[in-house]
Amino acid sequence: MSRTKIVPIPVLGRHTVNAYLLLGRRPVVVDAGTPGSGRRIHEQIAAHGVDPTDIALIVLTHGHIDHFGSAAELRRLTGAPVAGHVADLGPYRSGRARAPYLATGPMGRLMSRSSKLHVRAEPFEPQVLIDGEADLDAFGIAGRIVPTPGHTAGSVSVLTDDGDLVAGDLVANSFMGLIPGRPANPPFHDDPRQNLASLRRMLALSPTALHVGHGAPLDPDRIRRWAEREDRRLARREAAGRLRVRDARDPARESL
Repeated sequence: MSRTKIVPIPVLGRHTVNAYLLLGRRPVVVDAGTPGSGRRIHEQIAAHGVDPTDIALIVLTHGHIDHFGSAAELRRLTGAPVAGHVADLGPYRSGRARAPYLATGPMGRLMSRSSKLHVRAEPFEPQVLIDGEADLDAFGIAGRIVPTPGHTAGSVSVLTDDGDLVAGDLVANSFMGLIPGRPANPPFHDDPRQNLASLRRMLALSPTALHVGHGAPLDPDRIRRWAEREDRRLARREAAGRLRVRDARDPARESL
């Protein structure tokens, strides 16, 4: 079987916000960018020699506006079903990410004040509901969808049989991709401890590269070293009572 090719689709800047085109027996798209970017994604799919109407599936890694913002538009343009985890159905059905955003550092605190994060996307209903691992063979990709909660409750990643991990916001490049190759937290996590556990679980599967929502592909060994430091940082914040986590019982988890 031929290798699944991972093609980045820049949505904002060179790598600031990425979607991905996975080329196997059939093409699959991972993530749908910001609101209003559906046409740009559609054009980039075509520029890679793929008929957009051949797209077998649109996988959403999580319920943040820069990852599901154009899902409804992209479904209309391609005719492909949308797959999303049941734990993030609230944002998908309302078109709004859960608020407040829980910042991981200064950049997140700054970004949380941006009106662009609080816009409303076109609501939609995923046609494929994820609640556990899901094989992608029926959609033409040798790989699977794996729940990786923590960034949001319904975060997922796509792991190909070749070892490529399309990881959404499980980890990012520093400063939203402005410093390529340097692992960092994205600006927000609902549960940093759970996200780090998900990241380590994926690293234990020995991926060859992590393709992320913000920045260039990341080297797994470099991420492992970063994860050790991050574990110690989180332990210090927990000990000081400064680690914010979204409570599963918090009604703010459900978008209105």
